[in-house]
Amino acid sequence: MKFAYRFSNLLGTVYRCGNLNFTCDGNSVISPVGNRVTVFDLKNNRSDTLPLATKYNIKCVGLSPDGRLAIIVDEGGEALLVSLACRSVLHHFHFKGSVHSVSFSPDGRKFVVTKGNIAQMYHAPGKKREFNAFVLDKTYFGPYDETTCIDWTDDSKCFVVGSKDMSTWVFGAERWDNLIYYALGGHKDAIVACFFESHSLDLYSLSQDGALCVWQCDTPPEGLKLKAPRGWKADLLQKKKEEEEEEEDEEEGERETTIRGKAMPAEQEKVGKVKYSRLAKYFLNKEGDFNNLTAAAYHKKIHLLVTGFASGIFHLHELPEFNLIHSLSISDQRVASVAINSSGDWIAFGCSGLGQLLVWEWQSESYVLKQQGHFNSMVSLAYSPDGQYIVTGGDDGKVKVWNTLSGFCFVTFTEHSSGVTGVTFTTTGHVIVTSSLDGTVRAFDLHRYRNFRTFTSPRPTQFSCVAVDSSGEIVSAGAQDSFEIFVWSMQTGRLLDVLSGHEGPISGLCFNPMKSILASASWDKTVRLWDMFDSWRTKETLALTSDALSVAFRPDGAELAVATLNSQIVFWDPENAVQVGSIEGRHDLKTGRKELDKITAKHSAKGKAFTTLCYSADGQNILAGGMSKFVCLYHVREQILVKRFELSCNLSLDAMEEFLNRRKMTEFGNLALIDQDAGEENGVAIPLPGVRKGDMSSRHFKPEIRVTSLRFSPTGRCWAATSTEGLLIFSLDAQMLFDPFELDTSVTPGRIREALRQREFTRAILMAFRLNERKLAQEALEAVPQDEIDVVSASLPELYVEKVLEFLAASFEESRHLEFYLIWTQKLLMSHGQRLKSRAGHLLPVVQFLQKGLQRHLDDVSKLCNWNRYNIQYALAVSKQRGVKRTLEPLDTEEDTDASDDDSLHLLGIAADDEEEEGMLV
Repeated sequence: MKFAYRFSNLLGTVYRCGNLNFTCDGNSVISPVGNRVTVFDLKNNRSDTLPLATKYNIKCVGLSPDGRLAIIVDEGGEALLVSLACRSVLHHFHFKGSVHSVSFSPDGRKFVVTKGNIAQMYHAPGKKREFNAFVLDKTYFGPYDETTCIDWTDDSKCFVVGSKDMSTWVFGAERWDNLIYYALGGHKDAIVACFFESHSLDLYSLSQDGALCVWQCDTPPEGLKLKAPRGWKADLLQKKKEEEEEEEDEEEGERETTIRGKAMPAEQEKVGKVKYSRLAKYFLNKEGDFNNLTAAAYHKKIHLLVTGFASGIFHLHELPEFNLIHSLSISDQRVASVAINSSGDWIAFGCSGLGQLLVWEWQSESYVLKQQGHFNSMVSLAYSPDGQYIVTGGDDGKVKVWNTLSGFCFVTFTEHSSGVTGVTFTTTGHVIVTSSLDGTVRAFDLHRYRNFRTFTSPRPTQFSCVAVDSSGEIVSAGAQDSFEIFVWSMQTGRLLDVLSGHEGPISGLCFNPMKSILASASWDKTVRLWDMFDSWRTKETLALTSDALSVAFRPDGAELAVATLNSQIVFWDPENAVQVGSIEGRHDLKTGRKELDKITAKHSAKGKAFTTLCYSADGQNILAGGMSKFVCLYHVREQILVKRFELSCNLSLDAMEEFLNRRKMTEFGNLALIDQDAGEENGVAIPLPGVRKGDMSSRHFKPEIRVTSLRFSPTGRCWAATSTEGLLIFSLDAQMLFDPFELDTSVTPGRIREALRQREFTRAILMAFRLNERKLAQEALEAVPQDEIDVVSASLPELYVEKVLEFLAASFEESRHLEFYLIWTQKLLMSHGQRLKSRAGHLLPVVQFLQKGLQRHLDDVSKLCNWNRYNIQYALAVSKQRGVKRTLEPLDTEEDTDASDDDSLHLLGIAADDEEEEGMLV
C-alpha cells in the first residue's frame, strides 16, 4: 500500500522518567521514553523503539531473568506484559493504584510489585498461553508509608522492601517457620534502595539522606525452615505420621515410653527465629541537605555500589569495606535512575531533568553512550538530500543531527544563544543552515563539525524562518519583528539585500526547487514571490483570506501550498498566480480539550489551524499538522483526506482528550488546579519551616501536545514529525501487506518458478513483480546469470523498470549481494536512462532511495578499507622494525639511511606512496 505508514522509531528523546534496565547479555539498555520503551543496542550501535504505548508515562519496568518478558507499568497503574522477542503485547492488567517498582524473582517464577504501603507477590506468567497471566499469591503488610524499592535473594526465598517511613522490611516468599517478616530501623529519612548480599541474607539499606546501613543475619539461607501446614492438611499429615509411628512401635516394641509433643515450645521458638544486627553505618552525602540520594544500584558479584545524587554527582564504592573508587559529576541535574549490566563493566545513568542517558565504563573511565535530547520542545527539522540524516532545532538553542539508520545523535551544535526557529540542508548535504531568535543565521559544516559562517542583520532582529536556494549560494531569513527578509551570500557571508514589503511577521520561506524564486508567507494575509535574478523584485503577490502560517513548494516547483489561520490549505500556480484548489481542514485537525479550558474541544478547534506543511516526495500528497495529536495526509489533486495519523496516546500530555473528565470537577472548581506533588521538586522534598508538605507555591505543568514541523524523506519511504513526544519516524510497512500489480489468475508462484526452470527470466520477473511478493521477486532476480543481466534488463517494459529499481533500492538496505545488485542497477539505468528522463520528477524518490543505500555502503566500505590499510601498514612497520633489530651491520650507506627513515615513518603511521598502493585492500 502506498499510504501504509506506521510508527517506526522515536528519536530526540532518550530518557524521560522511570527505571533503566540492562538486558541479560548486558549489551542493551531498556529505557522508558514517555509512554514508550526504547532499546539501545550498545554493541551494534542502534536504537529501536518498541511498537507499543501505554496510556500514561511509564513509571517502572520489570525484566524477567531470561530477558524474554517485561512488565511495563504506567503512572495510572496499568501494566503491559510484553514479549521482547516478538515485540508485542501479550497481556493487559490493571493494578488499581500507583505502582512504584516491580521486580522478578531470580528463578523467574514470581514477581513483586510495591503499591501504596503494601507489597503484592504474583505468580509470573509461564511459557504457555494463559487466560490470566497475573495471579495474586500473597499480599504483605507492614510499612506505614509508601513502599519504594524491592530486592530478592539469589535463591528467591526472601525479598526486602524499603519504605518512606524510614523502615526496611524483610519478607519470606514462602511460609517459613523462622522468618515471617522482620523490620529494620536505623534510618532518619526515606529508604531509596536496599540490596541483599550474594547467597546470603545480609543486606544493605540506603536512605535519602545518604546513610548506608550494613545488616548481618545470623541465619544462612539454608537455615530457613518451612512452616508446618495447618487445618485439614495438618490433620491428614499428623494422622499419617501417627500410623507410621504405631507400625514402628509394634515392630520394635521399645518406643512406647517416649514423650510426644513439644518440650518448652516458647524457648524453642526463641532459639530458631532469624535475627538481624547492624554491623556498620556509613554516610555518603557530604554536601548538606540539598544533595539528597536519589538512585542506587548494587552488583552482587563484584560488590560494587553505585549511588546517584540530586546534584548530578555519583559515587562508586566497594562493599562491605566502603572503599571509594570514583566520585564524578555527570550533570547539574538529579540522577533519576542507575543500572549496572550483568558483567559489572557498564553503568547506565538517567537524568530526567535534562532527558539524558549515559552509559559509563568505570574501569576505563570512558563513555560507551552519551545521548541527550532537546531540553525544551523541538521546533523544526530537515532531512538531508540522501535521507540518511535528520537535523533538528529546539527552543533550547541546540542543533542536533541524527542518523536515521542507528537512531543516535552524532553531533550537537550549541553556538546559538536562543531558540532555533528554522533548520535546512543545502543540496550537497554537507552544510546545515539555521535561524534563531538570537538574531543570527549560522551555517555549520558536517565535515569538520564547526560553525563556519554567521550571518547577521544591520540592526538586531529575531529571525523566524530560513531557506537556502537549490545552488546553495543564497541564504535568506525572515524577520519576526521588522517584517523584512534578509538575503546573504554563502561564499562571502555578506548581506546582499533586504527585501521589504510585508506588513506583518514573516512566518515561512521556501525556494522553488527548479528556479531561483523565493516565496515568503506573512501574517499580513499575503504570499510574495521574489525573483532572485531580477534585482530582488517582487514578481507576484498572492492575496489570501487569512494570515499565512506556512508555505511549501511542490518538489517539481509547479505548485505552491499555503496554510492559513482559518484552517485552510490553499494551492496556487506560481507561474500564473492563480489559485488551483483549497482544502478545509478544520474538522480533520480534531484538537483536544485542555484540563483548564472553559470551552469544549469543538469550540476550541475553531481557533486552531495547520502550522506546518510538507509535500510528499512524488508531489501527489501533502502532510499537514498543527496544535493537535493528529497529522493529516491529503491527496492534492482530489483534495480529500487520505489518512490521519495519531502521533501519541499519552494522557500525561495536555489537550489529549476530547471531553472533560467529570470526576475532576468539584463544587469548588477543577482538581487539575491542585498540584498533588507540590511538596516535591523533581522528586526531592523541599523542607520549609512551618510547612508540612513542602513548598505549596511550587507548580508543575503538563506539556501540550502539538506538531511543530513535518518533513517527508527524499526517498519517499518515511516521514518525520517533531512533536511534544520527540522526533517520530513513520515508515512504510510493506512486510505484511499483499499489494499486487495488474494481477490475473495466470500469475502464481508455481508458474514463476516454472518460468525460471525454463530460463525465461524476463517473463518470470514480470510475473513476480505483478504478484508483488518480495521473496519471489528476489528469487527471480537472483536466478538471472550475471552475463545475461544486460539482455534481461533491456527487455523489461518501462512500466516495470521503476518497480525493479525500487526493489533494488530496498535490497541495498539489507542484502549482502552488493556487486550483483550494483550490476542490475547499472544495466537498468544504461538501458532505460533516456526514456526515463521524461518521468524524472516521478522517479526522483526512487533514485534518491538508491543513492541513500549506495552512500551508506560507500561509507562502510571506505571505513573498512582505511582500517585494513592501517593494519597492513602497521604490520609492515613491525616486521621492518624486527628486521632492523636482527641486523647487526651498521647503516653506513645512503640507501640504508633512507630505509631507516622509511622505517621511522612507518612507525609513525606514515607510509610511502608505493607502499600505500600495495597496502590498499580492494
